[in-house]
Amino acid sequence: MYADTVFRAALSVTRSREDAEDAMQETMLKLYRSGMEFESADHTRFWLIRVAINEARRTYRWRNRVAPLEELGDIPFEAPEESGLYEAVMSLPERYRVPVYLFYYEDMSTETIAKILRCPVSTVGTRLSRARERLKKLLEEDSQ
Repeated sequence: MYADTVFRAALSVTRSREDAEDAMQETMLKLYRSGMEFESADHTRFWLIRVAINEARRTYRWRNRVAPLEELGDIPFEAPEESGLYEAVMSLPERYRVPVYLFYYEDMSTETIAKILRCPVSTVGTRLSRARERLKKLLEEDSQ
C-alpha cells in the first residue's frame, strides 16, 4: 500500500534506483519487525517516510555516490514539462530536494515535514523558499 510512497521518498534522497529500493526494503522490514500499532493511516505513512529517509541517508552515506538522473529510468508523468520539473527538483541538494518532494509530491504541510525531518518549521519554510528560487533559475536557464 505504501511501497510507492516509500520508494519515492528514498529516491528523493539517494537519486539512485538501486539505493532507493534497498532503503525501501529496509524500511518495510523495520515496519514488519516493529509490530507497531499506528493511530491512523497518516501516522503509518509519516512513520514510513521518516524511516525511509533515514535509511536512504544511511545507504547514501555508505555508498557515497550519486547516480546520474538517466539511470533512474522512466518515471511516468502526465505531461512532458512535469518530467523537466522533476529532473530540476532532483538536481537540487538534498537539504532542498527532500522538503520540496514532501511538500509538492506528497502534499505534506510544513509542520509535518518539520516533524519528519526533525527541524524547526521555519527551517522547512526557508528551505522551500530557497529551493523555489533555485528551481526558478534552473528552469529559466533551461528555457533560454
